Amino acid sequence: MEVGTVPVRWGFVSLANINERVLPEIADSPAIELVAVASRSEESAARYAREHGIPRHYGSYDALLADEDVEAVYIPLPNSMHVEWTLRAIEAGKHVLCEKPMSRRAAEVRRAFDAAERAGRLLMEAFMWRHHPQTRRASELVADGAIGDLRFVRSGFGFTLNDPANVRMLAELDGGALMDVGCYCVSGIRLFAGEPEVVTAHHVLGPSSVDIRLAATMTFSGPAHAHFDCGFDVPDNSLLEAIGSRGTLRIEAPFLITDPGIELVRDGAVERLEFPHAPAYRLEFENLGAAIRGAGQPLLGSDDAVGQALTIGALYRSAEHGGEAIAVDG
Repeated sequence: MEVGTVPVRWGFVSLANINERVLPEIADSPAIELVAVASRSEESAARYAREHGIPRHYGSYDALLADEDVEAVYIPLPNSMHVEWTLRAIEAGKHVLCEKPMSRRAAEVRRAFDAAERAGRLLMEAFMWRHHPQTRRASELVADGAIGDLRFVRSGFGFTLNDPANVRMLAELDGGALMDVGCYCVSGIRLFAGEPEVVTAHHVLGPSSVDIRLAATMTFSGPAHAHFDCGFDVPDNSLLEAIGSRGTLRIEAPFLITDPGIELVRDGAVERLEFPHAPAYRLEFENLGAAIRGAGQPLLGSDDAVGQALTIGALYRSAEHGGEAIAVDG
């Protein structure tokens, strides 16, 4: 956002744990003003606002949406509530940054973006990693042929989750490893290879019937293929790798970006591209804020969000049918 532009006034819909990553990054931005937070409890909202220096608090999400001073809202609610509260926010006249994944159902995503367009409001899915300079440079390198013609994309993301009450483990809240961490792998593969045509997937279900582990393949109209794995019963791991006809691009911390850097291997030589730490959450808020102020465009729009949902939905259908090849059709 341009220096001197009036900051966008934000409200946070819920006290989700991810807020603890977001709040420190946006605190010093001249383009972001956090003016309100909402919870389902007046007491918890008041305590949270006091602890984080947020001017106003509300004991319901609807009450925050009724605040005319709030221009845009961040929605980090459980997955099953994303589209519902996105629509309510749009109906209340707010711009929306909705935490990923918006939905596993493409029809719901289209409905949300159609509602935003009709209302003259902006909506963006919050894949913060896409806003980091490391991601932008990796995408440029692959697109510009730095590793030759793309042959394979590999990705993985997982960690150990032992709490059965965690929202990620609850089927009624659209939990599961694919929704929580696998969606990053899907996003990374699509960034490099485009939209898949056919997918296959196999999963392992936990006691609550959500996928605690999933492995998948994706094929495209061109010669590239991709595969990824994600899970809640594995050690911490993450990877995004593009293999071309003349080299390999590898990122060891592609999504949380704890140690920025891209490794390029070409003709037996290894080159590491270093990047300073950058506040990805702040960058995504500022990107949408600039668009709200008419000073740019959202990095991620309806096409990307619908593409995500179409792919995730197809992956789930494949897994539910024992790894059957499923067409990703819009």
